[in-house]
Amino acid sequence: MINASAVARESKADRARRFAEIVRRLEKEMPEAKIALNYEDELQLLVSVMLSAQSTDAVVNQVTPALFARYPTAAHYARSTPEILGEQIKRVGLWRAKAKNLHETMTRIARDHGGHLPRKREELCELPGVGWKTAGVVVNHAFGTPALPVDTHVGRVSRRLGLTREEDPRKVEQELSALLPDRLWGRAHQLLIWHGRRTCESRRPHCSRCVVRDLCPRRGVKESD
Repeated sequence: MINASAVARESKADRARRFAEIVRRLEKEMPEAKIALNYEDELQLLVSVMLSAQSTDAVVNQVTPALFARYPTAAHYARSTPEILGEQIKRVGLWRAKAKNLHETMTRIARDHGGHLPRKREELCELPGVGWKTAGVVVNHAFGTPALPVDTHVGRVSRRLGLTREEDPRKVEQELSALLPDRLWGRAHQLLIWHGRRTCESRRPHCSRCVVRDLCPRRGVKESD
């Protein structure tokens, strides 16, 4: 195991090489890693990612089939109301706020963007309920735009690995992105999420079965098996 003092003395080039090796090993371990949300087009992806905040992907996937069937376009959402949309998504967390944001966002997409998603991350962030992380997931998966969005799993795992000390997701993304070529950003994002869900869990990381344990200082980890 690499120790914390060695990580503290690590050059940016050495850290970049270590991160690249982490990504390589995680890819070998989990080649099937992919986004867990079910969607068929860009609009459905945006809706699913918006609903996934403070909710599980499994619950979102249970809610969205009926939602997508009823609202195939942004204009269909716009003609609805936050109250009606709320009834459709009651199973997800923070559903009232999400219904309001979803209605306003789809109204703007229908009115200002011809029913199509803006392709730039910054433009997506101007929509209600769409933050930097959500926009990053959308542009990465929908448009192939390189992005390394940071959710709770990516943030936790990257800090434990000693790749960053930052807590702010935007700053974490900046640091991680600077260590990898942009062609690997999206893959690193997905692999770190899966690693955080399967092995490097929040309360009890399974260090004994971790394929990158010798590259990890276990920063902030108090117990493991």
